[in-house]
Order: sequence, then C-alpha cells, then structure tokens
Amino acid sequence: MTRKYIIGSRGSDLALWQANHVKGRLEILFADSEFEIKIIKTTGDQMLDVALSKIGDKGLFTRQIETELLAGEIDLAVHSLKDLQTEQPDGLVIGAVCEREVPNDLFISRSFKSIDELPTGARVATGSLRRKSQLLNYRPDLEIVEIRGNVPTRLKKFAESDLDAMILAYAGVHRLQLDAGVSNVIPFDVMLPAVGQGAVAIEVRGDDADVLAITSKLNDHATRTCVTAERSFLRRLEGGCQVPIGAHATLGNEMVVLEGLVGSLDGKVIYRETIKGKPEEADQIGIRLAEILIEKGADRLLEESRDQPATAAGTVM
Repeated sequence: MTRKYIIGSRGSDLALWQANHVKGRLEILFADSEFEIKIIKTTGDQMLDVALSKIGDKGLFTRQIETELLAGEIDLAVHSLKDLQTEQPDGLVIGAVCEREVPNDLFISRSFKSIDELPTGARVATGSLRRKSQLLNYRPDLEIVEIRGNVPTRLKKFAESDLDAMILAYAGVHRLQLDAGVSNVIPFDVMLPAVGQGAVAIEVRGDDADVLAITSKLNDHATRTCVTAERSFLRRLEGGCQVPIGAHATLGNEMVVLEGLVGSLDGKVIYRETIKGKPEEADQIGIRLAEILIEKGADRLLEESRDQPATAAGTVM
C-alpha cells in the first residue's frame, strides 16, 4: 500500500530547492511511496524589515515548522542546518544530514575580485554579525551595511544599490545557480562559516520509526560527524544569530579537525583556535574547543554581544 509523506519547508527559493532535492532523492529510493511538499511560513520569513540580531533567534526559521511536525501535520521537515537550534524540541530528532556543499562564504562585487581589493571605506553588505566581526577584524576600514531577505532578494537589492560588495553563503548562491560571474570564495583563514553552513538537515519525530528508516538513507556520515562537532561547540557557547561565532570541521585520516572562533561586534577582538580528535568523540571535541575559547575570554565577548545589540552603519532592508 502506497504511503504519502508530507515534507515541511519554508517557501524561499533556497528552502524549496532543498526540499525538492530531498523529495527527489526519496522518490528514487522509495518509488512506491508518494512525497509532497507543504510550505510553512516562519517568523523569520515574516519579519524581513528587522535585523536578525534584534529579533532573537530561538527557532526563528524553524518554530512553526517544528510545531506542525510535532502535531503530525507533516512527516518530516527539511532545513538549512545552520537555522536549527543546537538542541531539538522534545519529541524531535535530526533523522539525516545530507552531504554538505562548499561551506565557505562568497564575496560578491561588480568592481572588485576580493576583500583585499576593496578600497578604504568601501561599503559591504551582510546581515550576519559573524561576517561583520570577521570583516572588521580583517579590514577595520570597511563600512558594514545591514541587508536582509532571501538569496535572490539580497542579490537584487545589491544590484540596485551603490554598495561595493556583499557577502553571502556560497552554498545558497550555487544551489540556485546564481553564481555565474561571482567574484570569489572567501578562504577560511579570512572568514570561518556559520555552524552547519552548507548542510541540509532532515528533522523527524523521534518515535516515527518508519520516517526515521527512510530518511536515514540520505544521511552522510562524514558531514554529520563534522556538524556534530560544530554544533556542540555552538551549544556550549550558547550562541546564535546575535553573537559572532564561526566554526568549521573536517574529517580525514580518521581524525576530526575543528576550528572555531568568537569575535567582538566591532571585530577588534577575535579568539580563534583549532583542535582535533577521533570521529566518535565529535561532540566532546566541540565542547572542548568552546571551553578553550572561554578560558581565553570568549565568554566576556559573548556577554557583551548579547547586552549590546549591534547596529550597522547603514541599512539596505
């Protein structure tokens, strides 16, 4: 007997690309079942005229979807992993993490090929405190401008502006095939990505053995190991959109290498370290790295970030 599975997703172009990617792979694996996407609007989708750092980020892009998942209105939810809280609501688990796209950030400009080429006082758009902190640390002479919206919207706003550059995640731009002519990928030594950036997560009810079984077929072990380390790092720091935190883990030669940072809002102070360990210790590796940075003073930076909401020099909402 054919079963119909409902996949919950946000309605942005990128969210629907991700949901359709999961749907297509499941349809190939389970040809006798039916899969349908249900679009659910989240708080983050409704508040496009407010900076993310001022809204608070507890379930900003996931809460309404998770509510429907818990209520049985949908069978699974597809998210950008970096939008998910580091601890799932009671009753929900991450059933799979798909193979990760390139996790770097992307430098976009009409006139310049890299951050290094930007002239003094150049205006750079980003809606991320993590990117702002690292940009100002690398180039304190830059002016950072707030920008919100989904990927096509931000690209359109940038095209119609007099801004010198904009920073977006490579994965989103590439998946939507909007990276033709884009300047360059920013190396990790200049900018660490957000935790989980470039990875797609499938969230399911913990007691739904059927859905857990089918979604597990899409799980990529290496990606999941790496993001486990990154997410435990973020969880220990209790961070999110309101604080400048970056991390990136790799898996090779049976070792996880995790690099993480915590920065001040103005970019004047950055605490950054790298550690490594065994894959089965991924969760502990993230905790250990967080505690190393806390010992250096990262906890004070985090408190300052939470107590003092950032404001950009300008805004392109």
